Amino acid sequence: MPLHPEAQRIIDRTGVQDQGEAPQLDAAAMREGFRLAWSMPDDLQPVGGVVDTVFPGPAGEVPVRVYTPEGDGPFPALVWFHGGGWTIGSLDENEVACRAVCAGAGAVVVSVDYRLAPENPFPAAADDSYAALLWVHENAEALSVDASRLAVAGESAGGNLAAVVALKARDLNGPRLSLQVLVSPILGHPDDGRASYRDCSEGYFLSKEGMDWFFTQYPRNASDLDDPYLLPLRSKDLSGLAPALVVEAEYDVLRDEGVEYAEALKAAGNQVELAVFDGMIHGFFGLLTLELAEVSGVTAHVVEALRSAYVKGAQ
Repeated sequence: MPLHPEAQRIIDRTGVQDQGEAPQLDAAAMREGFRLAWSMPDDLQPVGGVVDTVFPGPAGEVPVRVYTPEGDGPFPALVWFHGGGWTIGSLDENEVACRAVCAGAGAVVVSVDYRLAPENPFPAAADDSYAALLWVHENAEALSVDASRLAVAGESAGGNLAAVVALKARDLNGPRLSLQVLVSPILGHPDDGRASYRDCSEGYFLSKEGMDWFFTQYPRNASDLDDPYLLPLRSKDLSGLAPALVVEAEYDVLRDEGVEYAEALKAAGNQVELAVFDGMIHGFFGLLTLELAEVSGVTAHVVEALRSAYVKGAQ
């Protein structure tokens, strides 16, 4: 179907068709531009509590924002990773989505401000993200969390990190996950030849040029691209992983790698749901939540998947 009218309006209103389409800028300049363009909504959805804190990570303190729902715990938990090509982004950009999931799923949401590239290249973001899962598991009682009902999720680079954390949890005998929610995840490389990189290469908010630039920032060298903790589609073994919900937008360069990963997970014997949202663009869940999440129905879809997974996890 054609672009949803709201998605088209976003592109027309911003006057910027492609996120990350300025490779002549350095990462610090891009972060500052993103910060100046972002404004926190005035009427944020209420939740039981929101606390900014830190935990001891692999290379120093890692900031997190903890959203707690109304009521008495212990609650299930979701560890959330923001997007931004491992290079830009912050806790603030997903404030609306995190609150919606916290209230809708009745879950503690822990949003992780992992280290960014290029100052902190691979595997820094992946290491911080897995450390966040371990911290939530180990501090479940203090966080009012039921440690038997944990999930991970993220959008774009955050979806990549959620998939990587699920791989690490299996490989390192880490906490059992009820669900991994991968929204428009980065799972392969821009030059892998997938059709969505050709069909949506420009004009749909995230461009191939932008993705090429992000890949100059996070990997240390070409050999990193063979590491499944950087690109999960490079994994030779996808068996024994947490159940997955893979969410894709129709008009997104990353669409086909998400579809391919969902198929690979299913072929490896995992429980998988693939949801492709027609007419949507990159960022429609976590970054452009106010404009696109409700009209697309994606928030309700993710919340229902989490609620169902948490029920199964309690059994």
